[in-house]
Amino acid sequence: MFQLGKTIVSEEIIENHFVCDLNACKGSCCVDGNAGAPLEEQETEILVDIYEDVKPFLGPKGIAAIEEQGAFVKGEDGEWETTLIDNKECAYVVYSENNIAKCGIEEAYNQGAINWKKPVSCHLYPVRVHEYTELTAVNYHKWQICDSACTLGKELRLPIYKFVKEALIRKFGEAWYEELEQTAADHSKL
Repeated sequence: MFQLGKTIVSEEIIENHFVCDLNACKGSCCVDGNAGAPLEEQETEILVDIYEDVKPFLGPKGIAAIEEQGAFVKGEDGEWETTLIDNKECAYVVYSENNIAKCGIEEAYNQGAINWKKPVSCHLYPVRVHEYTELTAVNYHKWQICDSACTLGKELRLPIYKFVKEALIRKFGEAWYEELEQTAADHSKL
């Protein structure tokens, strides 16, 4: 672990490789698991505000789940998360013609219907962030469904922190990311 400002960062995000391989995993991270995607407090308001603009990009089951449960829910751990369909896939998931799970929010963003890409926790994945009173932990979340992403990342020699560069800058800022890059360069010399 190393500290950057008010963050404690796991060395795993610079030592391990990762590139999503949707043809292999079919977007399982949006479907598997036992909870919705973690949401920051301000993201709950965004989901409510953008729902009508995102709705045309969602499937009927997702719409039904959101209209029954709300644009977001409080998880068993007391934290905010995205709504699920029948306690399985995220209510915002849509499927491509190849049956690959994708984010309906991101589709709306890509089509210019909204100006918010998706929850930052989804954008950061496989990096998970946990806020503590004084510091924020930045960790690598290992999940067997992402084994193909680890393999592809190794083949392409792309470290996790570079794979999620845009999301890390979105969350922590450009200066923080530049410091992370320098730390990674120094770490590789060890």
